[in-house]
Amino acid sequence: MPDLHQTDALPQTGSSCVRNQPPKFVSNAHPMKTKLFLTAFLGLVAAGAASAASADKPAAPIEVTFIAPEKFTDVKDDAMGTDRGRDAVLGELKEHLVTQAAKYMVPGQQLEIKVTDVDLAGDFEPWRGPNFNDIRIVKDIYPPRVDLEFRLLGADGKVVSEGKRQLRNPDYLLTVARPTADRLRYEKEMLSDWLRQEFKRAS
Repeated sequence: MPDLHQTDALPQTGSSCVRNQPPKFVSNAHPMKTKLFLTAFLGLVAAGAASAASADKPAAPIEVTFIAPEKFTDVKDDAMGTDRGRDAVLGELKEHLVTQAAKYMVPGQQLEIKVTDVDLAGDFEPWRGPNFNDIRIVKDIYPPRVDLEFRLLGADGKVVSEGKRQLRNPDYLLTVARPTADRLRYEKEMLSDWLRQEFKRAS
């Protein structure tokens, strides 16, 4: 039987009498011109601060991008598939890649991963009836597949390793993927295996 899984306000002084008031000074500057000058000045200060912060911010040690995800083989959340569902699936896979890859990076290294295709484990079989439109049927004929490119840079900016990989796990139903309640457990397990084998020796 196939395995099924769902896819302050300022304080008041209280006194109405003020003694020994300092002299008042009258400015000849036009209020509107002064306001415009201050606005422009503050805008320049803010822009300069943002630019400095951006320049000082180090590059992300692990960067994951998806190339033309709308053309991926299967990242659907139901039989029809939606952009929102696809983005949710890829968001989970990206988070997993970043978290797991960090285990193998040494200080100063940067890893770039470009995912070019994803085919999730299992598939939808709507011909079974309307009650199966949001149920992904897991069989050995529907193995998980991920195609990607990667580049690992050292602290000196030089390429340590790079390449293209086609990840497949035809025996995924024989593996113990945890947690079992995770809808992407098979894909995450396959990606974890790749990271462990690819970068443990490269770090």
